Amino acid sequence: MQLVVGRVGRPHGVHGEVMVEVRTDSPEQRYAVGSVFETDPATAGPLTVETLRPHQGRLLITFEGYADRDVADQLRGVLLCVDSATVPAPEDPEEFNDHQLVGLRAELPDGEHLGEVLRVDHAPASDLLIVRLLDGRTGLVPFVRAIVPEVDIAGGKVVLNPPDGLFDV
Repeated sequence: MQLVVGRVGRPHGVHGEVMVEVRTDSPEQRYAVGSVFETDPATAGPLTVETLRPHQGRLLITFEGYADRDVADQLRGVLLCVDSATVPAPEDPEEFNDHQLVGLRAELPDGEHLGEVLRVDHAPASDLLIVRLLDGRTGLVPFVRAIVPEVDIAGGKVVLNPPDGLFDV
């Protein structure tokens, strides 16, 4: 499974640097000179980091083969991806990578099937599990212990204890 770890923005300067919006919790592990990224669309890559430096909360990166502004501008909007197999599992057993949660069966404490986890959104107040319910609707579930008391990666499920009205229309 490919994980998006960044998005290429506009060029910066005339020497092929582009602004990169980082989409990973550990940029120091993902972004280094020599790092290679798969891309979406795949025809834009793979891309190898030639130089990088921080700039106003983003990274300025030059990719090999993109030495001027006009050529680098062709990368605008390209997503930078890594294989999920290369992402180590968190050391804390109560912490999960987003891709570990996607596809898990969502069920009630009594085992009743509710749906499937589609993705994890990172909202300001808390993370949200986006769950496709059995009736086709989408449910937003705050990823807090009171509502998600159990995550069983090996068993392929998350147990939800939703408050009354959470999934009401």
